[in-house]
Order: sequence, then structure tokens, then C-alpha cells
Amino acid sequence: MPVHFLPAAPAALVDDQGRVHFGQYAGHPAQIDWSGLPPALRRSRLWRHFHHKRWQYVALASEEVFCGIAIVDVGWTNTAFAYAFDRRQRKLVAGFSQDGLPGLSARLDARPAAGAASHFRLLGKRIDYRQVPDSRLYRLAVQCGDFKIAAEFDAQQAPPCLLAVGAVDGGGVHATVKSSAMPVRGSVSAGARVYDLDGGVASFDHSNGFLARDTAWRWASAHSAELGFNLQAGYFGNHENALWLDGRLIALGAAHFDFDPAAPLAPWHIYTADGLLDLQFQPEGCRAENKNLLVAASRYVQPIGSFSGWVKASADARPRRVEQLVGVTEDHRSRW
Repeated sequence: MPVHFLPAAPAALVDDQGRVHFGQYAGHPAQIDWSGLPPALRRSRLWRHFHHKRWQYVALASEEVFCGIAIVDVGWTNTAFAYAFDRRQRKLVAGFSQDGLPGLSARLDARPAAGAASHFRLLGKRIDYRQVPDSRLYRLAVQCGDFKIAAEFDAQQAPPCLLAVGAVDGGGVHATVKSSAMPVRGSVSAGARVYDLDGGVASFDHSNGFLARDTAWRWASAHSAELGFNLQAGYFGNHENALWLDGRLIALGAAHFDFDPAAPLAPWHIYTADGLLDLQFQPEGCRAENKNLLVAASRYVQPIGSFSGWVKASADARPRRVEQLVGVTEDHRSRW
């Protein structure tokens, strides 16, 4: 069975005739622009306002610490969070979560990579994320009281990003750009403790589309210089399931998540229907939020831990062992 190499990403997601380039691709478009959608997918301005969801997520992973940072715009409001998890102490040592002011606190760039600049700022707290012009260098700054992150990560030698574009049941169209591992340098300050990020890796998730009011997913992601993966089961089907292996980007089949939602810190078994990935996930701790704002609600659990098992580039390839690869899983349900 051949390796599922992906075609190069299109320059734009919607062509001049209003046709959407559905599929999986290697690379990323200049920006995610839905203005050319045909009437059947475009719908009304009011519908787009309430269903347009965008987020920028960054993960920073080292032997000592794991950080997750996100800026989210759900159309009618916005939010952001950041956390630092000490892997040796197996606990969260810093965290920030804040709902913003509609149209004021958050800016989400339509550019997933080149020239991207997104931020969240409110009450002296800020998250700034940007790609340095004319380079492949990214910078991330978090300043939330005594919780600070200053990080740079370089995509110069990284494998291509995954671009996934597809339809969403109950929503419209959606696109996501996922990166593989990029070497990171910098530091994380959590009170008096400072963690060195040098030698670790960064990865990002840039997503933009029109989703259903009730949206749910399970997700898993972990990366090293040689091997990484992104898996999702839920609102986006298997569109974004992919494996990075020795610089190659390989499409994966439907992902299955066997775990106990009532006990997310128990081991997880995650595998794909095509037989190319079979992993056990051992949580070390987690970040969780459960918000109910009457008109909206979100239940979010993101365990941090390590993956072990095997992956394969094709059905007839020899399995590649995965040993304690740091990453996350997620069980998420939103009414937004």
C-alpha cells in the first residue's frame, strides 16, 4: 500500500468561481478567506457572525514543562487561556483564563503563518503571537502577572504544515492548519520558578470556519523532531488526521479514542482505522474548565502526558516505536 503523500496547499481556499478546495494538503494558504463562498455555503451575515469560530493555539513541550496557549474568537465574544504544567511535579504551576470584550480584546489574524499576528489584551494581561516578516521565525509572549512566557520557534527546518479543508455537519466550511515540531528557545516564569524551553519543541493549530452551535471533539497531538501526529474525532471527521514521520506528511484514517470520560486521567487507547497508528496515552495531569454562561457553555478537559506504541508510514511498512512522546489529548464540547 503506498504512502499517502499530500498535494501542495492551494494559494486560496475558494477559487474565482466560488469552488472550495476541499481536502488535505501539505503547506498553508496565504490566508483563510471565506468571502468568495457561494450563496449555498455563505448564508446570511447574521448567521456568519454567530457561527464563525477562529482560534490560534500553541503548544510548548520540554522534558520539564508543557504549556498550552490559545486565543479564541467565537464571533460574538472572545476568550484566551494559557497554562504551564510541571511534568516532574505533575501539576499545573501557572494558569490564566479570561473572557474578553467583544470586538476589543482579541485579534485573530486570517493568515495562518507568513505575517501572522494575533493577540489578546485585557486588564494588563496579554498574549502576543506573531510570525516575524520575511522569515520563518515565530515569537510568543505571555504576560499575566507573575506568569510569563517568552519563546521563539523556527520553522526553517520543520516539515510542511497540514492544511485540512472540509464541510461541517450543522455548520458550513472549516479549515485548519497544524504544524509539526519546531525547535524552541526561551523561558517560562511561574512565580519564582523559571523553566528553560531550550531544546524543546513548539507546534501550533490555526483554525477558522463556520461551526454548528453544538460542537464536540476528541483530539490528540504530540510532536518531536522525527515524529509527530494530529488526530481528531468529532465535528471535523478525519479531515485533520495526519502523521509526520522523518519529514514526510502522511494522511491517516479515522481516529478512535478509547477512554473513560468520567476518568480522563486513566490511560487512553488511541488508534486509526487504517492500521497506521496505535498508541497508549498515559496522563500526568490535566487542565480543565467547565463554563456555563446560559447562552453558551463549554466543557473542556486537556490531559497532558506521554504516548507510547507504534506508527507506520504504510500498511506494509515496519512499525516505528513511539516511546513516551509528550503531548496532549482533549475531550471538548461547546455550545457557542
